[in-house]
Amino acid sequence: MRITGGEWVRRKVQGPRRGDDLRPTPDILREQAFAVLEPHLEGVTFLDLYAGTGVNALEALSRGARRAVLVERERWAVNLIQTNLTLLDAHALVEVLHQSAEDALARLAREGARFPVGWCDPPFATWEQGTAVLALARELAVLPAGALMVLEVPPNTPVAIAGFEVVRPLRGAVLLRAC
Repeated sequence: MRITGGEWVRRKVQGPRRGDDLRPTPDILREQAFAVLEPHLEGVTFLDLYAGTGVNALEALSRGARRAVLVERERWAVNLIQTNLTLLDAHALVEVLHQSAEDALARLAREGARFPVGWCDPPFATWEQGTAVLALARELAVLPAGALMVLEVPPNTPVAIAGFEVVRPLRGAVLLRAC
């Protein structure tokens, strides 16, 4: 199955319920980031760490990614992802790993998985987890040299991660390239 011709245009996905501990990616950030990522998405498998609603992976699929792997440790968020996959009839395009990012990366490394493009949106209260997880992904070669990753960060936060260079700042995130 390939998403073509705007099949998902104007299709609504479910967001978090009031009181859920989930901060959705702002539309303006997603638009800005995917404008840069789109030329690199055709036919790839996209990695979405701390997937939340799954909307970033769904966006990647709508822009040419062949497949997506979503990692989410919270059961309620995994249920939300499953609901959104059902709404878009996208289960065949996605693998959802219900485990911590660290455990998922170890599993993906054992399987020999490599991702040229992805997204990392750790909870802001512990956003430094995202930097540690990306360093681990690079160390395990799950993110090979040249891989592009968007890392969402709190406003005005400098980012330095071993094995990555900052390609450009985005609104509420940075675009990184694995070295």
